[in-house]
Amino acid sequence: GGITSPQTATLYPLRLLESGPAGGALVAAWVGEQTGQANIISFDMGGTTAKTCIIQDGNPLRVNEFEVGRVYRFKKGSGLPVKIPVIEMIEIGAGGGSVASIGPLGLLKVGPESAGADPGPACYGRGGKDPTVTDADLILGYLDPHFFLGGEMQLDSKLAEAALREKIAGPLNLSLERAAWGVHEVVNENMANASRIHAVEKGIDPRRFSLVAFGGAGPVHAYQVAEKLRLETIIVPAAAGVCSAFGFLLAPMSFDLSRSYITRLEELQWERLNSIYAEMEVRGREFLLDAGVSLPDMRFIRSADMRYAGQGFEISVALPPGPYGPGQLEAFLRAFEKEYQGIYQRLCPEISIEGVNWRLVATGPSPKIGAGTWWSRGASLGEALKGKRRIYLPGPGRYEEAPVYDRYRLPVGVKFDGPAVVEERESTLVLNGPGTAWVESSGSLMVRLLRD
Repeated sequence: GGITSPQTATLYPLRLLESGPAGGALVAAWVGEQTGQANIISFDMGGTTAKTCIIQDGNPLRVNEFEVGRVYRFKKGSGLPVKIPVIEMIEIGAGGGSVASIGPLGLLKVGPESAGADPGPACYGRGGKDPTVTDADLILGYLDPHFFLGGEMQLDSKLAEAALREKIAGPLNLSLERAAWGVHEVVNENMANASRIHAVEKGIDPRRFSLVAFGGAGPVHAYQVAEKLRLETIIVPAAAGVCSAFGFLLAPMSFDLSRSYITRLEELQWERLNSIYAEMEVRGREFLLDAGVSLPDMRFIRSADMRYAGQGFEISVALPPGPYGPGQLEAFLRAFEKEYQGIYQRLCPEISIEGVNWRLVATGPSPKIGAGTWWSRGASLGEALKGKRRIYLPGPGRYEEAPVYDRYRLPVGVKFDGPAVVEERESTLVLNGPGTAWVESSGSLMVRLLRD
């Protein structure tokens, strides 16, 4: 979640893994700050996969290990463990290019196979024969075949229909629209379910969060994902298709350091701990100086991995600045118990607490980028109306006409109701159900879903 210098990247190239999606999590946190939302679920759906990240109190959740090169793409334990601090994201095999097929049990499945960019979805007209999520979205009316990439690329609806009819609708004896909706629904359910499980594992109620949707396909699927998670608010930032790149502009210069020192807290050698942190601060200061950060701008954030003695896993606990001594023992114990209680809703006061790894984030200041004020080429909702298009609405289970708006002509604060479609060059927001939307002053599209 931080920027490093070329010299440091040369020494530690492993730390560049998963950099792109991390940029998306940073921009989601920034969008939340601009719109007054501290608790966010970021939803980044592109061509091959979708990734979500939980942002709590303005900060993306972080972990100290993840996997790469999995033999079974989404099966934990089938890859190579990488022991570095990262923003925690969960990946779902669902993107615009994910292939729809009939599984061995005769049920509809989507992904993890992807048509990629070459040949791509059938509707690209580049030789792809398999139906994909993009093909289904096109058939459902959610995408304009003449405005893909702002009109620079034409989509072929007939090719999408032929692929879906041959591979899905025909074998399952479904109508074309029901088959397309089935693909759309399976993808949404997979993403919502993965996000729900991940939140529950963290002791978080996702219903208290807002969804920030971006990536080329994220806003197309955001409404139904939010419905399934019972969220009240969707936020779609401007230029949603390129948000991850923008996230790099928001990242501070930073470097993570850690040292192992396993000890029960009541047996902790305070001088040794102070020495560990002093050594890490010297090292972190060197990295930041090489990156051009001045001494007054440096910050050092401390934390520790702690557990109950005998447990095989740890939780991250924030620590106050040092130096430390016996007087801090009670503060360490209370900090661990607060985190543990928040995750597991229980404590084990009869068991000793262990410190395992002691961590330091050496960071410079975050770039100050203001959202500015949204410009609009239109002064009224009527000026933003491009026309109407028949889109599939799951409520009544049929196609109905819905207004299509030009994102760049929507004035700030003017509200409109769903069903509706909002188009921009890189992405399309689909409201295929009831709700109210408006452009916030920073340019983000806000959607308030109706709740019973």
